[in-house]
Amino acid sequence: MPEFADLRERMVRRQIEARGICDPTILAAFLKVPREAFVSEEQRRWAYEDHPLPIESGQTISQPYIVALMIAAAGVGSNHRVLEVGSGSGYAAAVISRIAREVIGIERQHDLVEISRERLRHLGFDNVRIIEGDGTRGCPAEAPFEAILAAASGSHVPQALLKQLAPRGTLVMPVGGPGWVQKLIKVTKQEDGSLQQSDLGEVRFVPLIGEEGWRER
Repeated sequence: MPEFADLRERMVRRQIEARGICDPTILAAFLKVPREAFVSEEQRRWAYEDHPLPIESGQTISQPYIVALMIAAAGVGSNHRVLEVGSGSGYAAAVISRIAREVIGIERQHDLVEISRERLRHLGFDNVRIIEGDGTRGCPAEAPFEAILAAASGSHVPQALLKQLAPRGTLVMPVGGPGWVQKLIKVTKQEDGSLQQSDLGEVRFVPLIGEEGWRER
């Protein structure tokens, strides 16, 4: 089996760059993060395949291309503070941290919070903080954010997240019902507070659970 570094390089070139995401900063960020370290030992052999993978607490780690698409759409920059809703394994937060100044991940599953904190600490991603809480409420104590990315699908964009978006900031999240194809949308807040929305295509994500999300079954 090829070394993970070789598989990572192949993933970046074939799954991300070949699909039109050519920003060298984004490509370099993916090359710096070992995706195999964010999944279980049993899943490591598939760490660089072109699909999501199961992780702890019945959740998933997103397809690499979708992570890249969201980062590109959000326009994450080197001086940005970024909020990731549904940080899960910590993988996307780690990739974003290689681009942004600071990343705050919010996760409702206690086990994932503990696992991802330890994982990020061990790997040296010291500009990422994982907070346990309801992602639909965002993180008002740390707002505003230049970019907000949500890795779970809600029925709508929570108002709390829109309020925490900085002027000229961008939010990217899936919207649609659980178990169905959803739409990945991009919302940009103008200087005057007005919102501009666009559709980035069809996706499938786990449901966004919380006060402004779906109810837990």
